[in-house]
Amino acid sequence: MSRPFASVRARATLGATTVVALALVAAGITVVGVLRGDLTDRASLRSEVRARTVAASQTALNGRFTDTALPDDDDHLVQIVDGAGRVLAASEPLRGRGPLTTYDPAPTATPKPPERDEDGEEGDDDHDGAPRRGQVSTGTGHKTLAVTVDDEKQEYRFASVHATTYDGRTYTVYAATPLDDEEETVTSVTRAMLIGLPLLLLVIAAVTWLVTRRALRPVEAIRARMAEITSSQDLGRRVPEPASRDEVARLAATTNETLAALESSVERQRRFVADASHELRNPIASLRAQLEVAHAHPELLETDGLLEEVIRLQTLAADLLLLARLDAGDGADAGTVDLARLVRAELVRRAATDRITPGVRITGEGHVVSGSASRLTRVLGNLLDNAQRHAASRVSVTLGGQGDHVVLAVGDDGGGVPAAERERVFERFVRLDDARSRDEGGAGLGLAIARDVVRRHGGRISVRRAPEGGALFEVELPRLRTPGQQPRTAASGQDR
Repeated sequence: MSRPFASVRARATLGATTVVALALVAAGITVVGVLRGDLTDRASLRSEVRARTVAASQTALNGRFTDTALPDDDDHLVQIVDGAGRVLAASEPLRGRGPLTTYDPAPTATPKPPERDEDGEEGDDDHDGAPRRGQVSTGTGHKTLAVTVDDEKQEYRFASVHATTYDGRTYTVYAATPLDDEEETVTSVTRAMLIGLPLLLLVIAAVTWLVTRRALRPVEAIRARMAEITSSQDLGRRVPEPASRDEVARLAATTNETLAALESSVERQRRFVADASHELRNPIASLRAQLEVAHAHPELLETDGLLEEVIRLQTLAADLLLLARLDAGDGADAGTVDLARLVRAELVRRAATDRITPGVRITGEGHVVSGSASRLTRVLGNLLDNAQRHAASRVSVTLGGQGDHVVLAVGDDGGGVPAAERERVFERFVRLDDARSRDEGGAGLGLAIARDVVRRHGGRISVRRAPEGGALFEVELPRLRTPGQQPRTAASGQDR
């Protein structure tokens, strides 16, 4: 049973909807907060204007508070309270009631008469905060309070303003504006957001689902084609590449490149198996024929021929095994190899069997590389075998340095390798001379093994025309540096 959010489309839809929901909730909270603050500020301003209007009226400054015009509706509550907390005047809904609030009481100190400053202007407040006689304080106190009016309790935004009559009595004017309209506005906005948010999230989820479905359609096409290729085992087919230049198009292109490489690898493996079977068939058939003859006519048994076929079969099997290990990435244990010593030892070992004695030239010093001595010996032996088969009368081996590389070259004076065949000559089971027999020409694996071994050692092998007129195979390997050793340049040295 599949999980509900196992698909990329479902996870993308869920993720996008969640992010948008969180963003909308945060934005909604911010909007409601800003709106509430703005409405409260407007109510504070209305209360302050009303309080200052009453406090600055001439009847109030003259101390005739009962004659002061005050609003008489529930939406405009005003009280005038002295410093002792006694109500001096109140709007109609508040008559006969005590003070609505006692915050910010009027100063009780006796104010001083107005004084003029250096510019001739009267000051506002004296040192104890009380307005001077006949003046209104510049400061305003704001507070939100719950008040019960006509048996109904609701919140009001209060503004308090201090003033002093001409005869020196201080008083506070409290003006209040109800916040029910503001609360209703905030509630309406909040309700609209709560209703609209799910609908908006539903639309976003649907759009994300459809857009993701369309975006992933090429991926589904790639998956379906890969499933067909897997079931049919036809590596010649390719996945469709969308016309867009996005990540999906690059994925399709990379998939096709992988399929092409896999097809090439499988084809090469098939050719390898076919060629190996063909190469193994000849020595096995020869061995069988000779054994059948020996069984029927013991006196005709030729052990030399049998031994030669067994050696050939053993060599071919060893070559095939080495190639299989190289293809599998099997690397021999790396060590320090002195190529100069390796060349001398290999030439001494082959001296009794080589048709032509090679000329050797070793220049410079420090021909030390990192790698497997046995496999590098195999490379030199394969190159010498190739040169011995094709040389007319001369084979040369040179070893020198070129910068940070050691260069080993094997040349001959044979027919050489045509320029068009200098890459194909390193392929497996390739013989450029179709006229020569397999017994003389080998199985066509020597140069292929040499190339793979050299690549495993971080080097490269190439072929060009030799000064003698034949083929010159050059192997470049990274020189092994000792700590503190400086890069080398090609140096001349003593011929050996």
